[in-house]
Amino acid sequence: MLDFERPVVELERRLEELKQRTRLSGEIRREIETLEARARELQQQIFSDLTPWQKVQLARHPARPYTLDYVSRLFTDFCELHGDRRFADDAAMIGGIGFFEGVPILCLGQQKGRTTKEKLARNMGMAKPEGYRKAMRLMDLAARFGKPVICLLDTPGAFPGIDAEERGQAEAVAKNLEIMAGLPVPIIAVVIGEGGSGGALAIGVADRILMLEYAIYSVISPEGCASILFRSDERKAEAAEAMKITAPDLARLGIVDEIVPEAPGGAHRNFDLTARNLAAALRRHLADLLPLPPSLLKDLRYQKYRRMGVFVEPGGLAS
Repeated sequence: MLDFERPVVELERRLEELKQRTRLSGEIRREIETLEARARELQQQIFSDLTPWQKVQLARHPARPYTLDYVSRLFTDFCELHGDRRFADDAAMIGGIGFFEGVPILCLGQQKGRTTKEKLARNMGMAKPEGYRKAMRLMDLAARFGKPVICLLDTPGAFPGIDAEERGQAEAVAKNLEIMAGLPVPIIAVVIGEGGSGGALAIGVADRILMLEYAIYSVISPEGCASILFRSDERKAEAAEAMKITAPDLARLGIVDEIVPEAPGGAHRNFDLTARNLAAALRRHLADLLPLPPSLLKDLRYQKYRRMGVFVEPGGLAS
């Protein structure tokens, strides 16, 4: 558990102990009701004023739902597809076809592991070039059959190892950006946890960008930023504050189109409730995007990304 979660978790453990008693007297029932009210109040108080660094910790929470947890709750008849038809299959990148409330879709997403064996097999959710080329192959499939694409972003970044660089990691990421910019079908990207660097952006160029309440989205980790700027990763909390990587900051800056509420206390406290909230958001945005013709979709996508960011004219005025 995280440090700031501890008071709530300890109260809940006390509640569980009381509830497991075979015979509950009136006094114990009153104690349970008091503790339940206190737990709700304490949770609301803690989570109403989280710091950016605490949200980073929540985004990385080891019990947080991952891509396949959402896939099993959001989509029916999901069939995972494998391989980039060039080198290998990459288990860090999930891709497949299925149905979202009767609508055929393609889903892509990074998948982390929970056990040590799974983490090694999934490479901590850090895809290699073959992972991004698999995603590109499947997006081309979606374009040919006119199926909307839903991308679930959850990675520290693209894998920076020598083997990945030898096989063209930068080119694979850049090619995905190009392909997604011109894809003739609706694309919705959802940052479900840790949206890190080009590894997340490689499947994040979309018509709508959604972000879970306690997710983060950034060009670099707070630790990496602190090491570069302050020469010490001990100032990671300060870096997280300055980088504006949380959902409210990114919504205010016009990067994110909607913040999806998580279950009280974070998505890891209730997978099903968080998935239902995400399903409601996906339903709304798909209803808006599906009727649009391909030419208009691409034009609106281009305009969306042209509006992002600030640049300085030679005269010194920001636009």
